[in-house]
Amino acid sequence: MVITRKIEFSASHVCRNPALSEQENVRLFGMAANPHGHGHNYVLEVSVEGQPDPVTGMVLDLKELKDVLNRAVVEPYDHRFLNREVAPFDRVIPTAENIARDIWDRLVPHLSGPGRRLRLVRLYETPDLYVDYLGE
Repeated sequence: MVITRKIEFSASHVCRNPALSEQENVRLFGMAANPHGHGHNYVLEVSVEGQPDPVTGMVLDLKELKDVLNRAVVEPYDHRFLNREVAPFDRVIPTAENIARDIWDRLVPHLSGPGRRLRLVRLYETPDLYVDYLGE
């Protein structure tokens, strides 16, 4: 069985590689390379897989899942300039792919355990662009 919870957060970022020239960054990242940054209203869906507990009937208490998402994702990410305020993005380009991987790494210790495991992190950068990350 798979349960999924959705949350939202807003953050800004710049997609550019400091080892590349201005022209190379613009060619690779387009408008996202603007050194002043730009923002998104991200939507995150997190899925946990497991067998429902025979006593509670739940894979994971959805309130617990919401609390984990708020602590591990919303608090550090919401209304932040990722490149300047959220590690590892002071040294990793905050593409949607890298953000999804970082969110996975933040969540996996809290959502994997006996009878359950983190299955999917889906991060929407825009309504028509999302990244699925399933771990390594």
